[in-house]
Amino acid sequence: MISMKPRKQRKELYNAPLHVKRKGISAHLEENLLLKYDKRSMSVIKGDIIKVMRGSFKGHEDKVAKVNVKKRNIEIEGITMSKADGNKIAKPIHASNVLITKLNLTDKWRRKKLERGLTEETKKEIEKEAKEQIKEAEEEIKRKEEEAKALEEEELEETEEPKIEEKPEEPPKEEKKITIKPKTEKPKTKKQPSTKKKPPVKKKPAEYKTPTKTSKKKEEKK
Repeated sequence: MISMKPRKQRKELYNAPLHVKRKGISAHLEENLLLKYDKRSMSVIKGDIIKVMRGSFKGHEDKVAKVNVKKRNIEIEGITMSKADGNKIAKPIHASNVLITKLNLTDKWRRKKLERGLTEETKKEIEKEAKEQIKEAEEEIKRKEEEAKALEEEELEETEEPKIEEKPEEPPKEEKKITIKPKTEKPKTKKQPSTKKKPPVKKKPAEYKTPTKTSKKKEEKK
């Protein structure tokens, strides 16, 4: 970090690429591991057993469940927090607040990094421990698959409907034949024009109109 200003340091950490952020998610090794591997700290990965050294969960020791590189924190099995609706979710913890008590050696790239500058005896011990961890991981996967299958079978048994006893089949009944007679069309008759005469309409007598002022004037002029 070149700048000494906190705002610039925070900005650089926030905008850093993932491979730089990944290096920041590291924790100190326990004393026996420090003497064995001759390393002070290591980057935390999924499967490491760690111990919480600060906070409300101080002293809790369990396996790492997830490593969030973007947010630069880790999730540990058994450490949860409750939401407002009552649901429980994993609580994120910063890697600087934990101590690594056992390393996950299933990754070959991590083993190569550890074996740099070590004696052949320690290298053999690392390879032996790695084989044991790989076997344990495979057994865990098989156990989880068996449990999932057992749960699916139980759900299927619960959802299955009870079988209905089949009644003996009765002999088929004889069907009665119904004959439908064809409809006979009636001959159409033409309508003849009516010969009746309509009664004559009586006209109303014309009403007498009173002469208006204009008509009186015309008569006087004449």
